[in-house]
Amino acid sequence: MLKRVLVSGILGAIVLMVWTFVTSAIFGFNVKVKMNQVPNERAVYSVLKENVVAPGAYVVNPEPIPGKGYPFGEPVFGLHYSGFGHEAAGRMVLFHPVILLVSSIIVAWLLSMTSRRVLSRYSLKVLFVVVIGGLFAIFGDLTKFEIGGYPAKSTLLLAAYDVASWTLAGLVIARFMRPAPDSG
Repeated sequence: MLKRVLVSGILGAIVLMVWTFVTSAIFGFNVKVKMNQVPNERAVYSVLKENVVAPGAYVVNPEPIPGKGYPFGEPVFGLHYSGFGHEAAGRMVLFHPVILLVSSIIVAWLLSMTSRRVLSRYSLKVLFVVVIGGLFAIFGDLTKFEIGGYPAKSTLLLAAYDVASWTLAGLVIARFMRPAPDSG
């Protein structure tokens, strides 16, 4: 069964990597959803570089009104600084495939632990992986909709993207994951 888990997981990871490349590098999904540009980027960059010196997640609030608190209807900005510059892009390119590989192998392993009934039906195996992808979307993407986070449309797009990703991976993982032969 270990061989089936590894083969299924590796093939699922390859599908996830190809999907990520096609949607992001060719169609620019991540850039369109996660990387909007500020019109006066140079000025904003200068202010941020001077004021944000430590890695972390920051929230930039409007000026509070004395005795009343923060004004309603004023924007709140979220800011994330990893501590890396563009020189780290090459190292980070290696990190993402490792995450996809490990998560795909874990999903294949979880699938291998299901009942013989599930493992004997292709549609149930695919559904199992899609449900896990849905959990990733709910607990990973939808939680980004908050004050200083992503707008609702972006979180829904990110969640749909994750479900689609794991559906494609599930089609491959399910194809190669079979129940162990009867030992009797």
